[in-house]
Amino acid sequence: MKRKPLILLTNDDSIKAPGLRFLIDIVKPFGKVVVVAPDRPQSGTAHAVTVNHPLRLHQIVKEKDYEEYSCNGTPADCVKLAFKVVLKRRADFLFSGINHGTNSSINIIYSGTMAAVFEGALAGVSSAGFSLADYRPEADFSSSAPYVKKIISEVIRQKLPVGVCLNVNIPAIPEKKIRGIKVCRQAEGTWQEDFVERTDPHGKQYYWMTGVFIKTGHGKDTDEWALEHDFVAVVPVQFDFTAYDAIDPVSSWFS
Repeated sequence: MKRKPLILLTNDDSIKAPGLRFLIDIVKPFGKVVVVAPDRPQSGTAHAVTVNHPLRLHQIVKEKDYEEYSCNGTPADCVKLAFKVVLKRRADFLFSGINHGTNSSINIIYSGTMAAVFEGALAGVSSAGFSLADYRPEADFSSSAPYVKKIISEVIRQKLPVGVCLNVNIPAIPEKKIRGIKVCRQAEGTWQEDFVERTDPHGKQYYWMTGVFIKTGHGKDTDEWALEHDFVAVVPVQFDFTAYDAIDPVSSWFS
């Protein structure tokens, strides 16, 4: 008999996040599922790993084709521990999310959701991250279900090129209003941050970071354009950060 695919699930919103629970229900029919997720919210941790305190795993569920663990580390920690400690064989696929809030454009570099995906790709595992453009704790993920299922089924059927993973962002609109899936590029953008200064009860200053996302590119082939026009945005991404077009110009400085 053909062996069931081994699928690792994780996120950055914590083991209890509604988006992860929704993703678990979607993925279970596709194979043997193992969940290793942070025990508390880890949004914005990017690809941080824990080096200053011990990592701990807590087993929550162990069934024939389903296991669930929480970890006191970051999303990247969760994936590393899953690959080296939890899983008895190499994972076939990794899916992360569904994140509460978008990870389109430059947000990908701050995202714990996508850091987990990159960690999977680094290990040669076909990986994809899913985000819904709704930051509310009570976000409704139901409209994303057919698109998440479609993308997961295609990743499992086709597999991704080595070193490539998917950043999937879904508009927070009713299913009947979603116009389809658009494969596109990452939009240009930046965060304009500000810091609110306050004083604690002991008279000491502290700061809360606030910010506004500024879109600097307006191409119709970008993830931001796709979301604004009611498409599910799928961006193939890679962890090779080399600016190949800059190699020759920079080399000329030293020749």
